[in-house]
Formats: sequence, C-alpha cells, structure tokens
Amino acid sequence: MLTVDFDRVGIGPGVRVIDVGCGAGRHSFEAYRRGAEVIAFDQDAPELDNVETMFGAMAAAGEAPPGASAKTVQGDALALPYGDDTFDVVIASEILEHVPADEAAIAELVRVLRPGGQLVVTVPRWLPERICWALSDEYHANEGGHVRIYKASELREKVAKLGMRFVRDTHVHALHSPYWWIKCAVGVRNDKHPLARAYHKLLVWDMMQAPKLTRTAERLLDPLIGKSVALYFVKPAVQRAAL
Repeated sequence: MLTVDFDRVGIGPGVRVIDVGCGAGRHSFEAYRRGAEVIAFDQDAPELDNVETMFGAMAAAGEAPPGASAKTVQGDALALPYGDDTFDVVIASEILEHVPADEAAIAELVRVLRPGGQLVVTVPRWLPERICWALSDEYHANEGGHVRIYKASELREKVAKLGMRFVRDTHVHALHSPYWWIKCAVGVRNDKHPLARAYHKLLVWDMMQAPKLTRTAERLLDPLIGKSVALYFVKPAVQRAAL
C-alpha cells in the first residue's frame, strides 16, 4: 500500500532516492522496482534487516531492472549522513508525527535534496487522526507514538519556509480510516475483535483484488476522510533565503 504517488515524482532508472524512516520498506521496494538508486534509511535495525532481506529476494527474482541499486542505512533523521544536494527525490512517509524536533528533521530532508529535486512528505490527516486520539490514548500515548496532529497547512508552511516550492497535496487511504477508528474503539491491540477482524479482511481483499467498487469508493471518500495527506514540493534551482 503506497502513500506516495510514484508517477507524480518520476522515479525511475538513475534517480537517487532516500526513503527516510522507511519502516517496513514499502516505498523503498517500489523505487527499487522502478530502477532507482535507493537508500532505505531508518533508526530501527531489526526493521532494516527485514528490508535488506527483501532487497536481496527482489534482486534474486529479477524484480529490479539492471542498474537499479538498493541498500539500507541505519541512522538518525535529525543528522542524515549525507552531504548537501545529494538526492533527486526525498521521501518521508508517516514519520514526522513521531519526531518531537520535526522542524530539525524537515531541515535535514531539504538539505540533502538537490536543487530541482522533489520532496514528498506524508502524515496522518487531521480529522481522522483527531478521531483516533479522541477514542484511544493507547493509539498515540506510547513510546515512539504520535506526538502531534498536523493540519496540512501547518506542515506546508514548515516546509515552504525553508525555500521549498509547494506543488500539490493529495488525500489517500480513506478506507483505512474506519479501520483505525474501530481499532481505537475496541482496543488498539485487540486484533481478535470480530469487527476489527472483519474489516481487516476487507482491506486485505481490497489490496489484493483492487475491485472497481472499492477503488471507486475510496477515490470518492479520499477528499473527505483520507487517512493520510501527502504533500509534494520542489527545491528551486536557485534557493531563496529561508525566513
């Protein structure tokens, strides 16, 4: 399940991509499949071990074209171990809501992006997230949990003030919002609850089969209750001074 629209950012052969806070690697895998030079970056070593294993399996199965490369790197998003202007595309999907020093993290994302390159940041959307917080403290009040709820306009301003040009935003994963509302209502870790199990089966079926009915329903619902908002930016070739 991708939150970033790869067709919008033109990821393909020879494009240098860093997926900051890659987690289980879903966006890194897609970039690799498209022939990019991928860095899957995260602070979680066990998670990165799984991502590295998957990269190997993809290479062995011929799922990545010749010239594509992929590696994992462990580190801190507040101090990316790369020089200025290194990457063509920077992805930060569903991580900034976890980072107390979010503006420092955003500055690092911008710093390592080359002029003319594209930054995509995704976070949980304000309304669905607010409902989750209202239903359950367990959902967010835990180590490594969500420390804030963004309004899209707030996040857009935090990125734009560093000289980035805002391009567009999109709302995605509307069918996932009710699932998390259910989970928050019955217990975030209560995967055996009949309603949670039934809805999870629906989501898995939708992802595997992509039927026209649910795909159409999600497109219609995304502007209303999309679980995540994705913001797309370009780093101007000539940077203006940050405010």
